[in-house]
Amino acid sequence: MRADRLVAALLLLQARSRVTAAELAEELEISVATARRDLEALSAAGIPVYPQQGRGGGWQLIGGARTDLSGLTAAEARALFLMLGPATTAASPLTSALRKLMRALPATFRADAEAAARAVVSDSVRWGEVGKELPGLVGDLQGAVVGRRKVRLAYTGRGGRATERLVDPLGLVDKDGVWYLLADTESGRRTFRVDRIAGAQVTDLPAERPDGFDLSAEWERVVDEVEQRRSLVSAVVLIRDRHVRVLRDQFGRHCEVLGPEAGGRVRVRVAAPMALSIAEHLAGWGAQVEVVEPEQVRAELARIGAELVARYAS
Repeated sequence: MRADRLVAALLLLQARSRVTAAELAEELEISVATARRDLEALSAAGIPVYPQQGRGGGWQLIGGARTDLSGLTAAEARALFLMLGPATTAASPLTSALRKLMRALPATFRADAEAAARAVVSDSVRWGEVGKELPGLVGDLQGAVVGRRKVRLAYTGRGGRATERLVDPLGLVDKDGVWYLLADTESGRRTFRVDRIAGAQVTDLPAERPDGFDLSAEWERVVDEVEQRRSLVSAVVLIRDRHVRVLRDQFGRHCEVLGPEAGGRVRVRVAAPMALSIAEHLAGWGAQVEVVEPEQVRAELARIGAELVARYAS
């Protein structure tokens, strides 16, 4: 769109002392004639952009005039590049966008922003795991959300049951490498795992989006509901203080330290969807963990122990 080009041209003029039509054409991937018309349009709009004739000439903002379209402070620019720099790849659109924004920043900000972009490497793959690839449907679903178009989904539920439904897509969430689609359906609001979507057809039908819908707030509600289902059964255990960190890695938010006990041990409450889940997590600890209650978790541990003895006692 021409408006985008005019903004980009103005940002480039702001970042450099002078620019030629050829340089602008190369930067924006347009013809020299189009670049010249865009520069003339900026001048006609009242922006003090004028051509300079002769060797070393070009177009420039006269009198040192500047239009800070980025509106960023030095601290904001540094924070932006610290956050987004690690998420970019060499050929990603985000890299191109950051490069353009970098050129738009005042020269005094630019060095810190460049350093910030290179200060952090983000490696989301856990030790011993294989990196997860971005599901192929994410791009199509993002387009449907932004374009507000209904999507016809072929979906396989957790039990293996295949269904087809027409949904109003509301937003996408990336949770630790697993993507989810939040959408409104005839049966109400639903959350779909993208890797269980067998097919997605973006239609020409306009999608409905509730007024004031907040994706972040809605996702917090979904997380709260899921975590409640993941903590239906709790158990109180005793463990050495130095092992609490490892136990917390196993149970996450469902691990609560209740207080110290005699002998250097700590009383901890852990939770999971069912007693068997807790027992399976704790079985590998052997005698290093003592389950105080409930009896059903103790019984599951005893059963697992008996099975192991029967298998390996010989």
